[in-house]
Amino acid sequence: MKRLDDNPSSATSAFSCCPPRRDFLEKLAALGAASMLPGELLAQPAGQDTARVQPHRIDVHHHLVPPAYLAEISGRRTGAEVPWTPASSIEEMDKSGISKSVLSLIQPGVWLGEVAQGRRLARETNDYGAQMIRDHPGRFGLFATLPLPDTEGSLREIEYGLDVLKADGIGLMTSYGKKWLGDASFAPVWEELNRRKAVVYTHPLAPDCCRNLQPDVSTAAIEFATDTTRTIASLAFSGTAARYPDIRWIFSHAGGTMPFLLSRFTREEMTMKQREQRLPHGVVHELKKFYYDTAQANHAGALAALTRLIPIAQIMYGTDFPYRDGAEENAGLAAYGFKTLDLLAIERDNALRLMPTLKA
Repeated sequence: MKRLDDNPSSATSAFSCCPPRRDFLEKLAALGAASMLPGELLAQPAGQDTARVQPHRIDVHHHLVPPAYLAEISGRRTGAEVPWTPASSIEEMDKSGISKSVLSLIQPGVWLGEVAQGRRLARETNDYGAQMIRDHPGRFGLFATLPLPDTEGSLREIEYGLDVLKADGIGLMTSYGKKWLGDASFAPVWEELNRRKAVVYTHPLAPDCCRNLQPDVSTAAIEFATDTTRTIASLAFSGTAARYPDIRWIFSHAGGTMPFLLSRFTREEMTMKQREQRLPHGVVHELKKFYYDTAQANHAGALAALTRLIPIAQIMYGTDFPYRDGAEENAGLAAYGFKTLDLLAIERDNALRLMPTLKA
């Protein structure tokens, strides 16, 4: 029997009920926003950033690049390096109307194959992020990194990151060697994060299997979005997402290629027993529970595919700074033509609902 939840047409906005009330709120929100801006700013073209007067956006895809970490991973990165300092983050945020950014480490993360090194890099990185928060009160949050697949080290760093540093969530890569996040070996870490109802942000990289496949195309151009899709599939079809339902997952770049592969996901061959055990509510149910950021997915094709499947309430603003900036993100979201309340939800409210700690 076909599940209603496996029908992508059932995906609706969290704000789709009560049209008359919604119209009233749209007008009220637009009127209120206008009243806070100088008159000359109201005349700016659509897409022009008017938030410099009152920054309101929350960036959930904003990288930190500790100098000591960057020196240690020299030669392991794919793609050109971009200069970064804490001051450059603040400058970009002020320019793009971003009130707060949640910091996450760049790829390849802290797990380079050695336990002692991974634990040390994780602690140093998390302490660096926490110091940025202290140095710039109210401007930053933190996704604490873990030395996954080191289970013991990861459990220690969860306790340190969430209990001592008061991080807003955990930041992970989409894969580790030949393992994606649905791998059974990660279960003890998921059990602890599920117990804590933790937010887990993920960032893609190029996995061991799939580097330099096209000599004239950068690995990041294809493999990053594809690896996000691989790990979403791994979490869903292994039953991990259903088994640990209180973990709140965030996926970068609008879920990679997942929205475009929906028909393949819903028709994936599994035995009836496997489907009942691993996907008791259907695969679309799990996909719609996940959160997705808009970094590098701020164009009509990606946004149309994502919003056709995922409720507005599960989509959040992301820039991918320092590799992309807020000007690109703001212009793309404005050009798509979101309604006022929907755009405000994406740019700010959804992040605050998911991570109330960001209100501080």
